[in-house]
Amino acid sequence: MNDGEILGTILVVALVVIIVVFVLTILIRAIRIVPQAYSGVVERLGRYHKTLQPGLNILVPIIDRLRPLVDMREQVVSFPPQPVITEDNLVVSIDTVVYFQVVDARAATYEIANYLAAVEQLTTTTLRNVVGGLNLEEALTSRDNINGQLRVVLDEATGKWGIRVGRVELKAIDPPHSIQDSMEKQMRAERDRRAVILTAEGTKQSAILEAEGHRQAAILQAEGDAQAAVLRAKGEAEAIQTVFGAIHEGDPDSKLLAYQYLQTLPKLAEGDANKLWIIPSELTEALKGIGEGFFAPRAAATPPGSTDAAPRG
Repeated sequence: MNDGEILGTILVVALVVIIVVFVLTILIRAIRIVPQAYSGVVERLGRYHKTLQPGLNILVPIIDRLRPLVDMREQVVSFPPQPVITEDNLVVSIDTVVYFQVVDARAATYEIANYLAAVEQLTTTTLRNVVGGLNLEEALTSRDNINGQLRVVLDEATGKWGIRVGRVELKAIDPPHSIQDSMEKQMRAERDRRAVILTAEGTKQSAILEAEGHRQAAILQAEGDAQAAVLRAKGEAEAIQTVFGAIHEGDPDSKLLAYQYLQTLPKLAEGDANKLWIIPSELTEALKGIGEGFFAPRAAATPPGSTDAAPRG
């Protein structure tokens, strides 16, 4: 084999290798695999052609061009603190967090140059408009209202960009340091006031309960005394009835009654305070009967008709 044939063979082999490499390059550029949760925008001869979905996709080499993939998942972006002037001319620093999702890859690619920067600037301006119409107290206590207004405005403005805003949250609202000191003093005074009120309420309830306890104790003691008096009176009445019945059953005569009265007289004299003796009329009658009982027999011993001896002259 001469030099010409060797040179021709080398050229043929080189040409075959070039063709194989070119074919492989075309095949590699024609096959595109899009990951899940991503979308790809295809341009054909510089114009939008189609949007690639996740999976295996075939492109026309050289004619079609795939732009960078677009993340279709919900994204969370935290923006740096922004100074905002409230209605009462106080500067507060507000941190915001925006939850958004790209729903149209074509609009997010062609309708806006940088949708992340656009969302940040739109959030800042909307936040200043919303908070600028509120005073400091309303801004601190109306977070849900502010979040709702921001979400509505942002979702409406970013809809044409192929973006859907799901939520907007205010992470922190920091008033000036002088206002923070005043708020802390106010909160401390409010806590002290509540503590004093709770202490007074506790003292009041304790006094009420103690008074109620004394009242219940007095009522129970009075009820006990009343029941004891009733039982004592009932016992005395039964004793009197028993004695009265026994006396009537025994049918005592006047002498026996007089003897019982005489036994009772020393008891009536007991004590230094007894100045007056009350003698029942029955006692005099009984004593009269006793006298008659003692002195009647002696009178009967004198014979009837007898006379005393005449005095001597």
